[in-house]
Amino acid sequence: MLMAGAERAAPDALYAVLEQLGGELYIDSQKDIPPDVRAALRAAAERETTPVARRVLATTLKAIEVADDHRMLVCQDTGIPIFWITIGRGVTIDGARMQEALRRGVERATATHPLRSSIVSPLTRRNNQTSSGVGIPIFHIEFSSDIDYLDILMMPKGSGSESMSFLKMLLPADGVAGIKKFVLDCVVDAAGRPCPPTIIGVGIGGSSDVCMTLAKKATLRPVGSHNADAEVAALETALLTAVNGTGIGPMGLGGETTALAVHVEQAWTHITLNPVAVNMQCWRGERRRASVYPDGRYTIGY
Repeated sequence: MLMAGAERAAPDALYAVLEQLGGELYIDSQKDIPPDVRAALRAAAERETTPVARRVLATTLKAIEVADDHRMLVCQDTGIPIFWITIGRGVTIDGARMQEALRRGVERATATHPLRSSIVSPLTRRNNQTSSGVGIPIFHIEFSSDIDYLDILMMPKGSGSESMSFLKMLLPADGVAGIKKFVLDCVVDAAGRPCPPTIIGVGIGGSSDVCMTLAKKATLRPVGSHNADAEVAALETALLTAVNGTGIGPMGLGGETTALAVHVEQAWTHITLNPVAVNMQCWRGERRRASVYPDGRYTIGY
């Protein structure tokens, strides 16, 4: 963890801190690849036996090195800014002001840094050059009794990987075998388009919208982590083996590393439903986190 922040902040100043962090998280998430992703890419490069795959992975590692040396973006795609926010027990905050502050931070970062604004109207394709618009940034807000602070996780979701999003309302009779088949079908269909090796998020259960959200949330977990449920963790392992057995490889050019990880998140569902969703994150696995306390102190991490 990297420590930062003021010792104390008046209530109004807290929202100034959030505005500052909204911009910093958006910028830093695109310049500083998380350590677990770096380690997974290095490990993949070491175990790959396909020459072209080894060269592709070496190039990705070089891109990270160049970004580190020059404090520049790893990729030109600044993505859709998405905030995952968890409000801890005892934290009192004006939710509307919180969202406004984070939005202003994203807009300021786009104006003051060389960030390509990727956000447009879905009909007119108008771009306000602010990385924001109707419904953007996206905010997912949850509550937790396990923390006493505000947890803010920023994901800038690129279009190449986001385009590879899939949902299917399976039948209960399809069972686990049906889930596995659907995930593999999605991976084969996506091929090299999401810039593999990917981090594959799988959502199972819930309703259609919850299932899709679970799949995207799963991509945010540290590479190599496992679901706390043993059966779900076993499914993650089986899926990763099967995905890497497809031979799609880095950038779809062949090899043994099509995915760095498959993460599965679940919710219970209706007796007549068996929803499954797939969301892919490209090899960069970009994310940045801030833990913000009511007095204005905060920590920055991944």
